[in-house]
Amino acid sequence: MKSTAAAGGGMILGFSWMASCQPKTEEELLEMPNEWFEINSYLKIGDNGVTTIYTPNPEFGQNVRTSMPMLVAEELDMDWKKVIVEQAPYHVSKYGFQFTGGSRGIMARWEPLRMAGATARHMLRQAAATTWNVPLEEITTSKGMLVHETTKNKAGYGEMASLAGTLEVPEKVELKAIGDFKIIGKSHKNVDIKDIVTGKAMFGMDVQKEGMLYAMIIHPPAFGMTLKSMDESAVKSMPGIKDVVTIKSYKDDFAKGGFDTNAFPEIVAIVGNSTWEVMSAKKKLNVDWSPFKAYTETINGFRGEQKVNIPAGLESTQIHKQKMAELAAKPGKVVRKDGNPEEAFQNAAKVLERTYSAPFLAHNCMEPLNAFAHVKSDKATISAPIQIPNFIIPTLSASLGIPAENIEMDLPRMGGGFGRKAYAHYVVEAALISQKVGAPIKLIYSREDDMTQGIYRPAYQATYKAALDENNNLIALHVKAGGVPESPLFANRFPAGALDNYLAEEWVIDSNITIGAFRAPRSNFMAGAEQAFLDEVATESGKDPIQFRLDLLNRAKDNPVGDRNDYNAERYAGVLELVREKSGWDENPNNLNRGVSAYFCHNTYAAHVLDLSLEEGKPIVDKVCCAIDCGVVVNPDAATNMAEGAITDGIGNAFYGELTFENGVPQKSNFDKYRMIRMSEAPKEIDVHFVQNEKSPTGMGEPPFPPIFGAVANALYKATGERHYSQPFLGDKRVLG
Repeated sequence: MKSTAAAGGGMILGFSWMASCQPKTEEELLEMPNEWFEINSYLKIGDNGVTTIYTPNPEFGQNVRTSMPMLVAEELDMDWKKVIVEQAPYHVSKYGFQFTGGSRGIMARWEPLRMAGATARHMLRQAAATTWNVPLEEITTSKGMLVHETTKNKAGYGEMASLAGTLEVPEKVELKAIGDFKIIGKSHKNVDIKDIVTGKAMFGMDVQKEGMLYAMIIHPPAFGMTLKSMDESAVKSMPGIKDVVTIKSYKDDFAKGGFDTNAFPEIVAIVGNSTWEVMSAKKKLNVDWSPFKAYTETINGFRGEQKVNIPAGLESTQIHKQKMAELAAKPGKVVRKDGNPEEAFQNAAKVLERTYSAPFLAHNCMEPLNAFAHVKSDKATISAPIQIPNFIIPTLSASLGIPAENIEMDLPRMGGGFGRKAYAHYVVEAALISQKVGAPIKLIYSREDDMTQGIYRPAYQATYKAALDENNNLIALHVKAGGVPESPLFANRFPAGALDNYLAEEWVIDSNITIGAFRAPRSNFMAGAEQAFLDEVATESGKDPIQFRLDLLNRAKDNPVGDRNDYNAERYAGVLELVREKSGWDENPNNLNRGVSAYFCHNTYAAHVLDLSLEEGKPIVDKVCCAIDCGVVVNPDAATNMAEGAITDGIGNAFYGELTFENGVPQKSNFDKYRMIRMSEAPKEIDVHFVQNEKSPTGMGEPPFPPIFGAVANALYKATGERHYSQPFLGDKRVLG
C-alpha cells in the first residue's frame, strides 16, 4: 500500500486487485492524480491517466462492481490496471434505474455503459485532433494512449482530459465489434477482493456516523397480529436507552408499489447508545398484540395493478397442506391449452401422475437487515444495503413528507440479497425513527428479527400428469400448480410448445404470511418439479433422460405448437448437448448415481449433471457439471463464481431448506434450527462451461439455481431407487433410509 495526499483529501489504493500477496515496488503502485476531469457521469480521468469508473448498480456479491466498469473500460480503450472503481450513490438523472435483481444488471447496462466509454473515447480523440490540428479519424487509441501515426504524436488520456471534458457530447458513437474486445471476455479479479478478505468497513452494517444512536425493532410474534399497546416504563430508565417509539411505515392513503411489501407495517422501536443496551431493553419491554381483521389492498407492481386479499387468522403449515390438497383435486384456472389433452388422456395406454411440494423459505442473507438514516426538517441522508433504491425513494418521500429530491442515498455493499433487500421497509423504518427522535439512527435487525419478520419464498405445490401411448411416447402433459399465496406456474415455458396436447392450470391460497422475490422467483420451485417429473417420464418410456429432453426440444424447434413459447429451443438443446459432452454422460451407460436437469429463466439456459454417492446413508455430492448459455460472458471468473454459488445454494435448499408455521408463528428463528448447507457438504467439484456465441449478455445470478433442485432429486433416485417429491429431501435428517 502507498498513500499520498489526493485532491480534495482521501487515500490512494496501492493495488487494483489481488493478483498476488507479494509486496509491490513503488513503481508498481497507482499514483493518484493531482486533478480529476469529469468526462461524463460514469467516469472521470486524472491528469496522469488514472481513471475512476463509477458502477451504478448496488453490489451484493454478483461482482457487478467489477463487470460493469469493464464494459466502460472496454469501449474507452483503457488500461485496466489504471482503473479505480467507485460505487455511485443513488442519482436517478445520472444513472437511471439502479436495480440489482432479476439477473438484469449486465443485460440492461450492456449498451448504456459501453456507450459511456465510447463517448468518452470519442471526446478524448476529438481533443487530441484539435490539439494536434489533424483529422479526428486519424486518431487511434490503445490502453489509455492517443496516437497520430503520421505525425508520431502521442499523449496519455490524462493530457487531453481537461480539454475533452469541455467538448460537446456526441449524439451517436460507434461501439466496438465483439471480436475486437480486449477486456470483456477476459477474467478480471474482483476489485474489492482484498477489502473483503481483510475486513475493510464497506458493508451497510459497518456504517458509522458521528452522534449516531442505535435502534432495534419489536414486531408482532405471529403473522395475523398487529400492535395493540405498549408500556415502556420498565425500559425508559435502563442504561443507555434514549427513547421508545411506535412507527407506521406507510400513511393510510399511500398507494403501494410492488416492493412496498412489509409484513408488519406498525412496529415498536427502541433507541439507545449501543446495540447491547437496546437488545437488553427489548427483553424487558411490555407489548400487547391483537389479531387484525381481513382486508384488501391494491398493489401497483410489475404486473400492473393487483388486488391482494389479506385474510385474518393465525395460519399453520398443516392447514396450508390440507388446503393445497383440496385445491389440487379441483379444476384450476386454465392458463394455456393446446390440442385436446382430455381426449389424449382418455385414450392413453398409460398415465403417470405425480405431485411435488416445497415449503416457505427464509432468505437468510449473512448480513441481517440494517439501515442508517439522518432525517432533518427538510432533508434525509440514507445509507443502506438495498437492491432497488429507485423504488424506495417515493415511499420515503411520502412517509417522511420530504421531497424526493431532498433525499440522498449511499449504496454500501450488501452482505447478500437474493431478493430480500429489494423490499426496503427497513430503510423507511430507520428514517421514521430518526425523524421521530431527532437524531441520526442506525437500525439493526437481529438474526431472529430478520428470520421471523418475513419476507419469504412462498410454499408451492404442482401436480404433473403425463399420457403415454402404446409405444411409450409422451402424447400429452397436464400441469396444475399453485401456492401460498401465489402460483409458481410459467405456462408458456418448456415443455409447452413441444407437445400437441398440453394443459396448464393454476390456483392460489390467500395468506397473511408475507412473501417476496427469492432467487429466481417461482422458477426455483417449478424447475425442480418439472425436471424431476420429466426424468420419471423418460424412465417410464425407457429412454435416456437427456435424449428424451432433446427429442422434445427438437420438436419445439422444428414444428412448435402455439406461438407463445417463451424459450429458444435450439439454445435450450445447446446446453443439454454441451453438458452431455463435458460430463462424459455417454461414456458411462449406467451413469452411476447421476441426475440431469435443464431449465430456462431470466433469458438464460442452464443444464446440470450431478454425481452423487452415499456414505453410510448420507448423500455426498461428488461433482456437478454445468453448461450455461448467457450470451457474451463479460467476466468468465465472475460468471463461474455465480454458477458455483447458485449450485451450492440450491443443493443446500433442496436438502434442508424449510420454514414452517404454527398459529402464525415461524417455527425457526436462527441457524440453530434453520438448516443451511455446511462447507463440508458443498460439492467436491463444480465444472462450469459456457456456450460460446456473440449474443448480448443475459442473466447469471439466478439461472443456474433452479435446475439444480431437479438434478439433486434425479441423482437421489439413481442412488436410492426412491423418488423424492417433497422438499426438503433431507430436512433435519442427516441420512436416507
